[in-house]
Amino acid sequence: MSAAVFLGVPATTLDLDIVHRRTTDNIERLQGLLTKIGGFYRHDFANRKLAPTAEALVGRGHQNLMTDHGPLDVLCELDGLGYEELLSRSIVVADGAISVRVLDLPTLIEVKTRAGRPKDKIALPLLLATLDERLRRGDD
Repeated sequence: MSAAVFLGVPATTLDLDIVHRRTTDNIERLQGLLTKIGGFYRHDFANRKLAPTAEALVGRGHQNLMTDHGPLDVLCELDGLGYEELLSRSIVVADGAISVRVLDLPTLIEVKTRAGRPKDKIALPLLLATLDERLRRGDD
């Protein structure tokens, strides 16, 4: 839902989901960042505060982490698509000095629809209404 918030959907979210480029150089940069922000697996009931390995970050799964700044879900793939495949289905949203690349609304709606989880079903009406409003105004 972070992408939705960046796209103007009137919603809140508690975590940030990212899909990263799975190259050796980028995995090293991501591990450095995760170390800097105290990233560790949040669903480790032994509370060992394990950091993700390079092997995990280059894989296909989701890494559900906690950081000094809150929950961070590092998605190696989304719906079977990696970073490169998702680029054409994303846009850059800028606010002053900060710019982020997020999934476009149609793709976000597709992903949430396929996921079918209760929290995604709740979000869909807001996503659809925002897309309808943007199309009506000619924003997209």
